[in-house]
Amino acid sequence: MRIPIILILVAVLSGCADSHQWYPQQSSSTHLNRTDKVYIVTPVDGEYGDRVYNGSGRNTAQILYAAFARRSATVMIGSKATNFEQALESAKRSDQDFVVLPTILHWEDRATEWSMIPDKVEVKIEVIQVSSGEVISSGIANGKSGTATFGGDHPQDLLPDPIESFVSSLY
Repeated sequence: MRIPIILILVAVLSGCADSHQWYPQQSSSTHLNRTDKVYIVTPVDGEYGDRVYNGSGRNTAQILYAAFARRSATVMIGSKATNFEQALESAKRSDQDFVVLPTILHWEDRATEWSMIPDKVEVKIEVIQVSSGEVISSGIANGKSGTATFGGDHPQDLLPDPIESFVSSLY
């Protein structure tokens, strides 16, 4: 009798847990230091189906800003850029050393507390050395909320941990 109750309890509690990962795609021997100037591009807002999640690009840029600002003295959030060249040019005009180019691949904000469908987020992040135009590191931050939540969770709540993990690997 105790084993089925324990199994049910474990299943319910594991449904409450969020999962988030950082999947590196490319890295190099170049590391950032405290004096490097970092320019974070604001990504285009995320979409799911016909729905555009207004402000999701700004939220993503702010999460990246918080992680980089802990380590670099000069960090700025720039305007939206739709491609690599546009992001690099904006960073050059601002006299930055590195540009961070996030791209929201998936953004799904669900009413998980009653639908039991989890929030999901996936953001590709590239770090580019402005002087050479070389991508020094890239990867994907991925997150999925637990299904048994009490509401108030959003996709951006799934990003700080994998982004923190990524940014710490750059220094």
